Amino acid sequence: MSKQIWKPGALLAPVPPALVTCGTVESPNVLTVGWTGILATHPAMTYVSIRPERYSYPLIKEGGCFVINLPTRRLAKAADFCGVRSGRDVDKFAHCGLTALEASTVSAPVLGESPVNIECRVKEVIELGSHHMFLAEITAIQVDDGLVDENGRLCLDKAELIAYAHGEYYALGEKLGTFGWSVKKKKKKHKPKGK
Repeated sequence: MSKQIWKPGALLAPVPPALVTCGTVESPNVLTVGWTGILATHPAMTYVSIRPERYSYPLIKEGGCFVINLPTRRLAKAADFCGVRSGRDVDKFAHCGLTALEASTVSAPVLGESPVNIECRVKEVIELGSHHMFLAEITAIQVDDGLVDENGRLCLDKAELIAYAHGEYYALGEKLGTFGWSVKKKKKKHKPKGK
């Protein structure tokens, strides 16, 4: 297979076009962030990387918290809008018809329309160049009741989550396997006794 060599760039994909809320319930702001992920399980740690010139940057830095709201198919247009418009110029909550609700552990609001809200408290800000990384501890997660089955298992396949890859949005759909399926041993079929 022939390959081209390109100069370094931000080409990791897909990423979640996460709707990050900050500010307060009374004065909320939301921006779309592609640079986010999980850093550790114990304690549960995450991050968002944001340009210092963004309107949300001082809101998060001074407030010391934010909420990562997972985007769905119904939120795709809002995710795009909130990534290309500034809170300096427009009330993105009002424009997109979004609802700011009180979080359980932080002062930043959760996005009512998102089925999963990850509440985060900033632990450190790391200046990395064009973006600064807000390293944060996950303090609580809110999950819509409709995504939890009768056994208490989270069913994210029902959420209709979306992904972003190199300038385009995609709906997630077909499940290919579950964690560990590639090494799972097949169950042996038992022969009926007496035959």
